Amino acid sequence: MDHADQPTLAYVSCPGAAAQGADAGHRMAYWEWNATGNPAHPHVVVCVHGLSRQGRDFDTLARALAPHARVICPDVVGRGHSDRLADPQGYQIPLYAADMLALLAQLHHAAPITTLDWVGTSMGGLIGMVLAGQEGLPLPSPLHRLVLNDVGPVLQWDALQRIGQYLGQPVHFDTEQQGADALWAISSSFGPHTPAQWLALSRPMLRPAPQGGYTLHYDPAIAIPFHALTPEATREGEQMMWQLYDQIHAEVLLLRGKASDLLTAATAARMLERGPRPRMVEFDGVGHAPTLIAPDQVAAVTRFLLAPRSAARP
Repeated sequence: MDHADQPTLAYVSCPGAAAQGADAGHRMAYWEWNATGNPAHPHVVVCVHGLSRQGRDFDTLARALAPHARVICPDVVGRGHSDRLADPQGYQIPLYAADMLALLAQLHHAAPITTLDWVGTSMGGLIGMVLAGQEGLPLPSPLHRLVLNDVGPVLQWDALQRIGQYLGQPVHFDTEQQGADALWAISSSFGPHTPAQWLALSRPMLRPAPQGGYTLHYDPAIAIPFHALTPEATREGEQMMWQLYDQIHAEVLLLRGKASDLLTAATAARMLERGPRPRMVEFDGVGHAPTLIAPDQVAAVTRFLLAPRSAARP
């Protein structure tokens, strides 16, 4: 397989919550890109997707980064090729963060990691903040650079309500194109894409249905803990996330769609003034969340992650 063009699929065994049909533990799938010619390259970039997405969202960005680093794109448990959990209450950030520690331990055991970077879109950014903002975690290397893609400590309740309207709903599509069209109807805030770009981005979101046709790739039960959120619980979570954010020592790049309803301009302004004091890049004509496919979006991330130490610029 040409590692420059396509990733390899691998798995890590994770402790804790049991997968459906298992007594204990679950497997998380991940996609590995490596075009460096060095399978043990010590620079690793982990790219983690949003709530209802999967690891192939990062194909375009990964192809740009792969000549310079090992790029790891997990399917968070319950999504893509990863196991589905027997108890849907496990579908929450603490378990996802624990799974990422298991993944990093496996990668580090296979080939030592000396530089560790993180790109997190929405939910993936929250996981990144949890790992970057806590001291004493068994990371193979301190998190060096962190890209927060349209996410911060404050999650707007109206945006969560919007997402909840479609998350976990039963769907069936006769064709891939029909599925792509349906995904566009709920994802137009991602910003402009050509039909070919959107179809390529949508294919990994679909899986063959037993009765023929296609359904979505994720376990509908990921919606159960999401729908249990209340405004009060969300505010309590924000306090904890601000504490974690203020403890981040990594260099941070904050990306924001100018029309985002999840990361407001006011929250972004607060983020710039405290904690890691990130650099920020905003994208016109984009809401929640930039897909990191457009050339300007890819360039912002690659310039930041590949810049010499202490010289990262978006």
